[in-house]
Order: sequence, then C-alpha cells, then structure tokens
Amino acid sequence: MRTLAELGNLKGQLALITGGAGHVGRTVAAGLAELGCDLCLLDLAESKVDEVAVELQTHWGTRVLALHVDLEIEAERCRVPAFVEEHFGRLDIMINNAAFYPREKLEGWVAPLEEQCLEVIRRCIEVNLTAGFHLAQILVGPLRQCRGRIINIGSIYGVLGPDYSLYGDTGMGNPAAYAMSKGGLVQLSRWMATTLAPAVRVNCLCLGGVARNQSEFFVERYVARTPLGRMATEEDFKGAIAFLASDLSAYVTGQVLMVDGGWTAW
Repeated sequence: MRTLAELGNLKGQLALITGGAGHVGRTVAAGLAELGCDLCLLDLAESKVDEVAVELQTHWGTRVLALHVDLEIEAERCRVPAFVEEHFGRLDIMINNAAFYPREKLEGWVAPLEEQCLEVIRRCIEVNLTAGFHLAQILVGPLRQCRGRIINIGSIYGVLGPDYSLYGDTGMGNPAAYAMSKGGLVQLSRWMATTLAPAVRVNCLCLGGVARNQSEFFVERYVARTPLGRMATEEDFKGAIAFLASDLSAYVTGQVLMVDGGWTAW
C-alpha cells in the first residue's frame, strides 16, 4: 500500500493550467510544482505568465513553460496540443482556471438585467465554458494515455444565486454571464466525468470569494454570511487542487468540491 506522500507525488507529470498568471493560477501552479509536477501555463500575451514561469522553475526546480493564448479565440486554442506534444510529450493534469474578467469597465457586464449585453455574455461563455470543453476535446488523447485528471474551476455563483445585499452602492455586481458559465461548468464536469471514465477523472472545484481589497461594506457583509468568518485567500485552494490532481483522489470523479468557508452550507 502506498503512503500518502507517494499518492501525492507528481514527479514526472505535466499539468496544464489556463489563467496561469492570475492570482489563483500561479498559486495552484506553485502547489503542484512543490509536488514535483512540470507545468505548462497558458495566459494572455499581456499577462505576466512568462515571469511567473521563470519564478516557479527557479524556485521549485521543475520544468515550467508559458504559452500565450487568448482562450476567447478558437484558433489560438488549437495551437495548444502541438505545443504540449513538442515540449513535454505527455499531459496528466488539465486545470481550466481562466475566467473572463474585463480589466476595464465593460458596458453591459455589471448592469441591471435589462442592460446586460448579449455579446458580452457570449464572450464570457466562450472563455469560461466553451474553451474548457474545447481544450478537453483536443487534448483528450494524451490525457487518456496518462490516465489524466481534469479540474474545472467553478464558483459558488455557479451553484447559488447572488445575494445583492452584499453590494449596496459599491459598484460591484453579479453578471448573469458569470453565473451561466460557471453553472454550465459544474454540469459539464459531471458530463465529462461519466463520458471519459475510466481513463480520465474529472472534478469541479467551486471557490468562494477571495479577499482582494474589496470595499469594507462588501467584506463585512460577506464575512458575516460565511461560517468560517473570513474571505478566502489563494492559499486556501492549494490543498484541494493537490488532492484532485493526484492519486490522493484516485477513486473520486464527477464531484463538485466547495471550498467556500461554509458559504453554501446554510
């Protein structure tokens, strides 16, 4: 019988992480590198993904490469399999972490229902949902060969409706597109789990709100509604990712793991 350390060992394996330069992406990448995993980080050209790759490789000693990909564009996603085959020759873990998040105020995004823009909804679903399916579709060959794992990063708002009392006049909101795409990702995870079994395991990790300098009004209300009494940090997700990415979860597939401080337990 293997030890827990052996079950969690990812040495010699490869994880592909979309949104690899983001707050969550770089943190879970570091956690997998700590377990010995090589990494392929996907993110936009204007992101800091190249810097993140160098930092992780220097610190952990695993192989880390970055690839600039705009996941909103199908043709760019199609470049990924050749890159993975050429530089790594295998794929064990795929983490669909990237999310559509406008860097500047986008009309029709955070808006009343009547004013939410259909084109923005299409763009959000393309990145948050369709891209994850498409990458699985074009990378399923090496994933099957390696008895791979897919982890889709969902959200509490893919499971529950929004509580608008959290926002007040902060200017924050909860776009329908985000809920639609994350809810779809939850169900896609179940569909993929039974479709790809037993060769590939698929699970969904739903995250609670992460503390990122939100307004005091919002934070106070969010924390009051959370049983553990605080917002999340990126570090809170590392253990769950390590569990789902490794043989620590060898008999787990089709599950939705809520890492939300108890938000969904009410």
